[in-house]
Amino acid sequence: MDETGVCPGGLCNNPREPINPLKDAGVDLKLPIEIVDEVGDAVVRSTGMLDLASGEIRRVEYRDYDVGIKGLPCEHEDYDFTSGILSNHGKDVEFTVHVNKTTGQYSVTASELQEIKEKAAALFSSNAAVVSAQTARR
Repeated sequence: MDETGVCPGGLCNNPREPINPLKDAGVDLKLPIEIVDEVGDAVVRSTGMLDLASGEIRRVEYRDYDVGIKGLPCEHEDYDFTSGILSNHGKDVEFTVHVNKTTGQYSVTASELQEIKEKAAALFSSNAAVVSAQTARR
């Protein structure tokens, strides 16, 4: 920030806020995931977009489930838990999804998000290696 209080290029960091290279670089990484809500003996499936910077899951779209009529899965008395699945070429990474029962917002914790990133990197890089090996054989 210069003496006028203006950040050159708008890129000043708040010293009390940890530096987030994804946010600072303007990177917007979201991955499509499948969400599975276990409600008693039933399974409610939906899809959403996992934000790799914040851990929030947005744009949740339920399959064969009307939230307007039935309410959110987490509102049911027999709601058990929610999990998420990240898939790539037939390989899956499964993880715990937390649900804010007040807002219905889905998210993953920071530690879970870090683990997902590590597993996803391995998942995507192993597939890249397979594709690369297949291409080299041609």
